[in-house]
Amino acid sequence: MNKVRFGIAGFGVQGSSYAGYLSGRPKVGGPQAFAPEYCALGGICDIEEEKRRQALALYSGVPVYGSFEELIESGDVDAVITTVPHYLHPEIAVCAMERGVHVLVEKPAGVYTRQVRRMNQCAKEHPEVVFGVMFNQRTNRLYQQIKKLVESGELGEIRRSNWMINSWWRPDSYYRQSPWRATWGGEGGGVLVNQAPHQLDLWQWICKMPKKIFAKCIFGAHRDIPVENDVTIIAEYENGATGCFITSTHDPMGTDRLEIDLSGGKIVVENSSRAVIYRLLKNEDELNRNVKMEELGSLVSGNGSGENRLYEMSEITYNDGWGFQHVKVMDNFARAILFGDPLLAPGEEGMNGVCLANACLLSAWTKQEVSLPFDEDVYVEELNKRIREEGKFPERIV
Repeated sequence: MNKVRFGIAGFGVQGSSYAGYLSGRPKVGGPQAFAPEYCALGGICDIEEEKRRQALALYSGVPVYGSFEELIESGDVDAVITTVPHYLHPEIAVCAMERGVHVLVEKPAGVYTRQVRRMNQCAKEHPEVVFGVMFNQRTNRLYQQIKKLVESGELGEIRRSNWMINSWWRPDSYYRQSPWRATWGGEGGGVLVNQAPHQLDLWQWICKMPKKIFAKCIFGAHRDIPVENDVTIIAEYENGATGCFITSTHDPMGTDRLEIDLSGGKIVVENSSRAVIYRLLKNEDELNRNVKMEELGSLVSGNGSGENRLYEMSEITYNDGWGFQHVKVMDNFARAILFGDPLLAPGEEGMNGVCLANACLLSAWTKQEVSLPFDEDVYVEELNKRIREEGKFPERIV
């Protein structure tokens, strides 16, 4: 085998895009990305007849099926990508792993941690299967360098992180695309499970998981939807550091700015493409002990001068482009199957983002601070309440 045959489970917006990438024929009007070197389009499935007709018309010779079970058992695919509503990601993944088919799960890994935990356990029971998650932002070389810099200890210990990521403007027409969008029973939530999972993943990937969460969520902020689309998270870490994560879908201009304050410097990222690194010439603890009041003004109003300079500054700039990142994850996943390359995003790490999203919603629902790990049964009970009240997807009640 010199190429991995991917099966697309769900031929919607994302699935049709991935089919284009895998075939080397990105859809008209979509992002133009190179075809993955070690990947091929092996099959497509969708429960809707019209979607199947579209797939057959676009990809002559590629088998199309009416269910993910048929796709997985067909023998036409070596791996499957779960481009379906979020609740189904773990179900399809488990089905594939139990049949020896590799799995690349779309984000989020699932809706609630209990179902993701079952999926991860299945992966442990089938080590012969490669299991990854589509965290395409981990391919961003900017964040890769920032992660290495933080982990190196060169800038000391993290004291505070702040990420405002509001560049998710979504009008009413977006939410009307499919009946499952922006619903508790169909999607499992709003911005935390749909738009922001990549940044939640990067936040914990770089800054690690917090020990406590307090969140304020506004449900249906300026939109006729029941789920959260305006979120402010306050996090507390084991070392006493704090973090703030702000996201929404009603800001047409949008902001994407990450700041990480450390004892030896500061990292400021704008638009996920440019980072300014400030390296303190003396650790903040040393400055705190030794700076005299007469020196304070020149330091805080500028960078000082001569021997009294406060910091050195450098810059990192990357702009990999949309589409490229998804393709890079697919190719990395294929190389893991073919050559044993390490995964950029191992599947079991999908649990962390789901855990953060669940903790935030639980905090907002109960109006209390939530410690991690939290009671998974309580979360499911609260989610079930909202699915019942919504009344659209009773089959999702667990």
